[in-house]
Amino acid sequence: MNREEIVMVCAPDISGQVRGKSIPLADLHGRSGRGIGWVPTNVQITTFNTIANSPFGSLGDLLMVPDPNAEVRVDFGDGSPSEHFFLGNILYTDGSPWECCLRGRLAQALDALSAETGLKLRSAFELEFQFLDGSPGYGPGFSLTGLRKKKRFGEAYLAALRQAGVEPDSFLREWGDQQYEVTMHPQLGIKAADHALSIRELARATAERLNDPVTFTPIRDLNGAGNGVHIHMSLEDKTGSPATYDPSRTAGLSEVAGQFVAGILFHLPDITAMVAPSLISYARLTPHRWSAAFNNLGHRDREAAVRICPVAELPGMDVAKQFNVEFRVGDSAASPHLQLAALVFAGLDGIRKRMKPPAPTEEDLALLSPSQLEKRGIAPLPDNLSEALDRLEKSEAVRSWFGALFQDVYVKHKRRELEFLDGKTIKESCQLYERVY
Repeated sequence: MNREEIVMVCAPDISGQVRGKSIPLADLHGRSGRGIGWVPTNVQITTFNTIANSPFGSLGDLLMVPDPNAEVRVDFGDGSPSEHFFLGNILYTDGSPWECCLRGRLAQALDALSAETGLKLRSAFELEFQFLDGSPGYGPGFSLTGLRKKKRFGEAYLAALRQAGVEPDSFLREWGDQQYEVTMHPQLGIKAADHALSIRELARATAERLNDPVTFTPIRDLNGAGNGVHIHMSLEDKTGSPATYDPSRTAGLSEVAGQFVAGILFHLPDITAMVAPSLISYARLTPHRWSAAFNNLGHRDREAAVRICPVAELPGMDVAKQFNVEFRVGDSAASPHLQLAALVFAGLDGIRKRMKPPAPTEEDLALLSPSQLEKRGIAPLPDNLSEALDRLEKSEAVRSWFGALFQDVYVKHKRRELEFLDGKTIKESCQLYERVY
C-alpha cells in the first residue's frame, strides 16, 4: 500500500494535551515560515473535550509556526507510520506572540531571567506513569522482577527517545502498583520542557505499538500511589559555570539560588493551580505519598515542595555541577512548559526582591500541629483545585507575569473542567482522568 508521510505541527495547551494540525510532509517547507492557521478558542478545549467560556468566541485567527529546533521523528522499525511532529509557537497573524501560547510564555520567562540576572536555567523532568494491562503489581517496588516485566516496553521506549534527541537518564520500576518512572538528563532553557513533552508523548506512542497502554494521570486510586512530575533545577551564569551552590551558606544554596527558591515558595499558593491543575491532583498532594502537602523547603526530603537534593561527594566529583533543587508539587495534567514558566517567573521575582529562603526542614511535618506549623511559617498547600483557582484568579503577581487575558482564560478553562465533574464521585473522576492522560 502506498503512503504519503504526514507531519503534525502542534503546541502544548492548558489541558495538558498537545494540539495542532497535520499536513503532508511534502508541504512542510512552504509552511515553515508562515505556519498553519489556528483558532483562539481552541485554547478553551478542556481535558474532557468540552469548550470553556471563551473571550474569543468564533472570532480571530492565529498562526502556529513550527520550531525547526523542536522536531521529533521516530521510526519504531515495526512497519508502523513514523511518529513525526514539530512543536511550535502560536502567534498573531502579524507575527507578534500570542498571550496564551505556553511555549511563548516559557521563552518570555527565560529571556527575562537572562536579561535581568545573566542567569540561565538548566532543568530535568522526572515523570511517573502506570500501565493499564489489568494484571496486578509487577513485583516489589524498584525490583529486577518489575523491570523484567516491562523491559520490552522500556527498551523500545528508550530507543524512541534517543531517536527523538532526548537523553534518557533512567527507566525504572517505581513503588506503586504497575508504576514506572522515566528521567532525563538536564537541558538548558526551553529544551527541557520540550523533552519532557516528548517523554510523555513517546511513552504513549510506544504503548500503542506494543498494545500496552499507559496513563500519566495524577492518581488512579485514592488508596494507591500518585504519579508526579518532579522538576530538577539549577542556575548557570553567563560563562556556563554553576551558580546554585555555595558551601558557605545554609544547606549549600548560593545567595541567588536561595532567592530563586524563596520566590517559588512565596508564590506557590498562587501557582499551584498551574502545576497541579486537575481535581484529583489534590488527592496526591497529601502527606506520606512522597509528593508534597506543605509549602516548605526540605533538605533531602521527598515530601517537601522544594527539595535540596543530595550530591555524590566522591573523590574527583564536582559538587557544584551536581547541586540542584527539585520541585515536587506538579503532575502530568499540566503542560511542562506552563509549569516551568510559572516557576521561572516566581523565582525571578524572588531574585528581584532579594527574598530569603526559609530554613530547610528535616522532619515529618504531618506530625506537627497547625500552631507549630504556623510558628515555623509553614502553610499547607491549597486543599483542592477550586481553592487553588481562587488564589490564582486574585494573584496580582500572576497577572503581571502572564497578563490579564491569560489569567482569565486559564481560570475559566479549569472551572469548566470542574463543572464537567460536578456530581461525579471521586472514583468516577479518577477513571475519567485515567482515560484522558
